[in-house]
Amino acid sequence: MPDAFFDVGETFFPGFTDPESAATLEVVEFDEEQAAAMPFQVTNRNGLWLIPSHNDYPADGRERLSNISADIISLVKEDFRSDNFADHEALGVIDPADLTATSLVGRGTRVTVKDMNEEVLADLIVGNRVENRPGLRFVRIPDQKRVYTARFEAEITTAFEDWIEQNLLEVERGQVTHIVLNQYQVDETTRTVPAPQEFTLDKIDDVTWSGTGVPRGQEVDFAQVNRLVGAIIGIKISGVRPKPEGMTGNLRDAAMAGRISQLDIRGLVSKGFYPTADGGLLSNEGELLVRTTEGVLYTLRFGEIVYGRGEAVVLGDETSDDVDSGPGENRYVFIEASFDQTALPEPSSSDADAHASWERRVEEGTEKAERLATRFANWYYVVAADSYDRIHHPKEHFLKEIEEG
Repeated sequence: MPDAFFDVGETFFPGFTDPESAATLEVVEFDEEQAAAMPFQVTNRNGLWLIPSHNDYPADGRERLSNISADIISLVKEDFRSDNFADHEALGVIDPADLTATSLVGRGTRVTVKDMNEEVLADLIVGNRVENRPGLRFVRIPDQKRVYTARFEAEITTAFEDWIEQNLLEVERGQVTHIVLNQYQVDETTRTVPAPQEFTLDKIDDVTWSGTGVPRGQEVDFAQVNRLVGAIIGIKISGVRPKPEGMTGNLRDAAMAGRISQLDIRGLVSKGFYPTADGGLLSNEGELLVRTTEGVLYTLRFGEIVYGRGEAVVLGDETSDDVDSGPGENRYVFIEASFDQTALPEPSSSDADAHASWERRVEEGTEKAERLATRFANWYYVVAADSYDRIHHPKEHFLKEIEEG
């Protein structure tokens, strides 16, 4: 066998054997349009999965990283292709982070896995697909010129939404029992709402909802409310922005304590949110309140449009509020969570079992509300326009004529 083929059939990383030892994944792709490397990282820090490349936003990363690691551990050098630097561009294995490389094409995706001590467990560049060989890719170790073919089918994604908790509110359809749609226009000078239009929906049973102020001859349209509930639990996050430190707790407490600066207030207003004199908050596209059987009360306030594409939406940059920078397909949302005990009325203390069950549910609901409040407090969220459009409807949208008979 020629010397060039001496290691064919061997694994790429024989010292990497335990997928659970992986604590950090770094992925670098190359954006040819911007002629720049685009890094992405997810890591376990003190037991918490975070996305450092995205302002340390919490990640839902353990299972995905373990699966990627298992695929890399089993990666075998199927065949030797080249040890000539001149072939790297055609095979797509130029290091995307190599500042000395002059070519804007032929850049691969660099994937690095590290353990809890930041020791490298695996580091490779994944290149083009092998023609007429499904599942095979050209692969190179960054500090080596040898290129191999390997069956690389790991789902390596740098999409922010693929690494975060998809059910942002952690709500299931059957848990939503109370919805308040509060549509209004803010007087930006007085920061008041001249004529709020509030519509409250309460669940009666699995196929019936009641509503406030329903005109004679009409009733709540269950199908439309059901779609609204689906939109609420399926709200799609496109990006996040970290809030200033003074605003990461209770907004009213922060305002009263003077921890919110004028710069913070200007930042709020630029996103469509208006602090009031009493420490409250209004939003230029109204708000939505949702209460669940667990007693968690969510408040979603809808603000300004976010413009642009890609990282301008996910992370934000100077173009995010510029109407000329790209389509306005996303919108700022300010989310809060609290515990509303009215959802869990206290039973008679004479029924010891029922009262013990109630106390347990109150404790669980309180803990969940506090955990979610802590998470939401740190971020402005950016939601996709279709999520907003499915939620933001006038009262009339949820009513229908009573059918005779």
